[in-house]
Amino acid sequence: MSIALIIVAAGFALAIGLGLYARLGREMGLEQWTVGGRGFGTALVFLLMAGEIYTTFTFLGGSGIAYGKGGPAYYILCYLTLAYVTSYWLLPPVWRYAKQNRLYTQPDFFARKYDSPALGMLVAAVGIVALVPYLVLQLKGLGIIVSTASYGAIPATMAIWIGAAALTAYVVVSGVHGSAWTAVVKDTSILLVVLFLGIYLPLHFYGSYGGLFRAIEAAKPGFLALPESGQSPVWFSTTVLLTALGGYMWPHTFASLYTAREPGAFRRNAVILPLYQLINLFVFMIGFTAVLQVPGLTGPDVDLSLFKLSLASFPPWVIGLIGATGVLTALVPGSMILIAGATLVANNLVRPLRPAMDDAATARLCKILVPILALVCVGFTLQGGDTIVQLLLMGYNFVTQLFPCFIASLMRRNPLSRPAAAAGIVAGVATVAVTVLAGFSLSKLPFLGPLQDVNVGVAALAVNLVVTAVFAFVTRTGEEARTQAA
Repeated sequence: MSIALIIVAAGFALAIGLGLYARLGREMGLEQWTVGGRGFGTALVFLLMAGEIYTTFTFLGGSGIAYGKGGPAYYILCYLTLAYVTSYWLLPPVWRYAKQNRLYTQPDFFARKYDSPALGMLVAAVGIVALVPYLVLQLKGLGIIVSTASYGAIPATMAIWIGAAALTAYVVVSGVHGSAWTAVVKDTSILLVVLFLGIYLPLHFYGSYGGLFRAIEAAKPGFLALPESGQSPVWFSTTVLLTALGGYMWPHTFASLYTAREPGAFRRNAVILPLYQLINLFVFMIGFTAVLQVPGLTGPDVDLSLFKLSLASFPPWVIGLIGATGVLTALVPGSMILIAGATLVANNLVRPLRPAMDDAATARLCKILVPILALVCVGFTLQGGDTIVQLLLMGYNFVTQLFPCFIASLMRRNPLSRPAAAAGIVAGVATVAVTVLAGFSLSKLPFLGPLQDVNVGVAALAVNLVVTAVFAFVTRTGEEARTQAA
C-alpha cells in the first residue's frame, strides 16, 4: 500500500470519526439533526457556510475552468463576493423569522411567509431537482480525487461507493453537527493546500506570477481576457448577477442559516467571507500554471489539471495530502446536501400530506430517506450522462427563480399574492427547463446582437418577473373588486 493511499484513507477515517463524535451527548431530534439546535456560534456558522460553498467544484472545477476557459473563470470570484455582501442585510431577518416560527427548511420559510403549504411543496420540488445533480457532482469529484491520488489503486467506482457509505453513516447519526465538525478540518486543510499549490507551482515553473501571465499571453494571446462573443462581458455580467442572487437560494445553504445562535454571526461573516474568497485566486493560479505544463486536456479532463500538474511535481506523500483534502471537499457539502434533501422530502412533501406527523416521526423519516437518496445519487453518478450534466448546469438557474418571491417576502408589505409567487417560480423554472433541455440558446437569435450572450437563467428570471407582476396585478385587482362589492 502506497503512502498516498494511506493518507487518503486517513482522510476518510478522520471525516467519519469526526462526524460520529459530533453525536456524543446529544439527543438527535429533528431540531438538533437538521439545524444543530440553533446553537452554532460565529466560527461554526462561518465554517459550515464556507464548507457548503468550497466543494469539489472549487477544488477541481475552479482550476479546470481556469485551465480550459481562462479569463471567464473570474466570474466565480465576483459572484460569491457579491452574495456575501448582500447577506449582511438579507440573512438576519431570515434567521429571526425562522427562530420565531421554528422553521427547519427553506420551503418552511416560503410556506409560512405566504401561508401556503402548496407553495412550500413547490419550493421543495425545485430544491430537490437542483440538489440531486449537485450531490452527483460531489460524488463524481470524489471518485476522480481518490482514484488519481491513490495512483489508480482504488477505482473511481469503489471510491464513490465508499464515499456514499461514509456520508450516509455520519449524516444519519450526527446530522448537521457532523457536517460542522468535519468542516473545521476541511477548511483548514483546503486553505493550506491551495495556498501552497497556488504559490509554489507558478514560482517553480515561471519564477513569478508575472512570468506565468507573460508566458500564457505569448503562447495563447487573449486567453486571460474575456472573448468578444460566447463568454463575453455580457455573459460574464449576467452570470455574475444570476449566481449572486441565487447564492443563498440553495436549500442546504438556506437551511444552514437556521443553525446560528444569534443574527450577528451573519454580519460578522459578511465581513470575513469576501476575504476568504481570495482562496479562489490561488485555485486559478494552479489552473493557469497547468495550461502550458500539461497541455492537451479537453472536455471533462480539464478538471484533472490540478492533479495532472501535482503528479508531475510532487512525491506520493504530497499527493496523498492533496487527495485527503479533496475527500473532505466532497464529504462536507455532500453531507449538507443529503440532510437538506432528506428533510425537504420528509418535512415538506410528506408531512403536509400527513398532518398527524410530529417532529419525532419526521426525524425518523429523514434518517430513513438519507440512504435512499444516497443510493439514487450513486446510481446517477455511475450511469448518468448528458442529462445529469444539463441538470447540473440548470442548478443555479433553477434556484435563482425563487429570489423574486423571497425578496418580496422580506418587505414590510409583501406586494405578491400566493398565486403570483407560485406562477413566477413555475414560469422561470419552465423557461430554463425548456430552453436547456431543448438545446436552445439566445445565440441562435442573431438579431439580439450582444444580448445573444445573456445567461439563459437571467432571461428566465425576466420571464419570471413579468409573470409575477401580471399575476400580482390581476389578483390585487380581483381582491379590490371583491372588497368593493362587499
